Amino acid sequence: MSIRLSILEQSMLSEGQTAKEALDKTVEMAKLADELGFERFWVAEHHGSRKLASSTPEILMAHIANETERIRIGSGGVMLPHYSPYKIAENFKLLEALYPGRIDAGVGRAPGGSQLVHYALREGQPRNVDVFPDQVKELRSYLNDDVTGAKLHPKLYAAPEIDTKPRVWMLGSSPSSAQLAAEQGLPYMYAQFISGSEAIGTYATSLYHQQYNRAGEEDTPENAVSIFFACAETEEEAERIAQGFDYSMLWLETGKTSEGTPSPETIAAYNASPSEIARMKQNRSRMIVGTPQSAKRQIEALAEKYAAKEVMLVMITYDYDDKLEAYRLIAKEMLGS
Repeated sequence: MSIRLSILEQSMLSEGQTAKEALDKTVEMAKLADELGFERFWVAEHHGSRKLASSTPEILMAHIANETERIRIGSGGVMLPHYSPYKIAENFKLLEALYPGRIDAGVGRAPGGSQLVHYALREGQPRNVDVFPDQVKELRSYLNDDVTGAKLHPKLYAAPEIDTKPRVWMLGSSPSSAQLAAEQGLPYMYAQFISGSEAIGTYATSLYHQQYNRAGEEDTPENAVSIFFACAETEEEAERIAQGFDYSMLWLETGKTSEGTPSPETIAAYNASPSEIARMKQNRSRMIVGTPQSAKRQIEALAEKYAAKEVMLVMITYDYDDKLEAYRLIAKEMLGS
């Protein structure tokens, strides 16, 4: 089975790096992905963090789309409970008008930041995720110019007028998100890199296919899976690269202060406890690590388990050049580029 490859980039800063440098590398990565034949390039939404530079995916998407030629550009994702579906529809319709047939609107309900950030985004109002299903319906109505679905008034129209439309993807890491994607007839991206549970993921995917509403946005179900990734010419080099992920996730989970993805020197100077080492091993369920040949086998096995024709790769590592080389290697192995 031919598997499409895509990339989710979080624009995470490494130690000693500025946000501008991380964003410049993100654009460089997107241009490389475009050249190598990757299917889509999505950017994340994170708020209130000095270690993550991508806070507004729609703005970054516009810049990346202008610097690339054919690859689909999307949000991974927009955290809809923070916002007005009407404004999100306008943002994505404008992007689609500028770059027809290339825009993905990936939506989710995760917080994307701290409780304080939630209040700031909503001007002190509590964040209600229970309205998320209705928000997705409303967003779709505006994107499809189906004004009967408008929440406030049946004549409310989201500009601009366009001949094509952005493709809405449901993002999630639980059976409930899969069921919602099925109910609304949307393509579904399961985030194993967040969940870490293949058992939950394959169950969610099974529910998605069983309950898919063929009267929805898409005629047939389409699902993909996203996972952390590290690849190099040798297993030893791939393991070295993967340590950036290991320690970044450990320190995030334990609340340890850091200045970004740790350098090899910072990692070497840290004396991890047995429990921390055990936790890093557990986190590897969220990751594919290996040579191009080994990584290909792991990607193919993952796609088979999820009945997916597409796998989205996410990398956390200190050196952005290691990311670029990893994507070159896996593209050569799997895409022939």
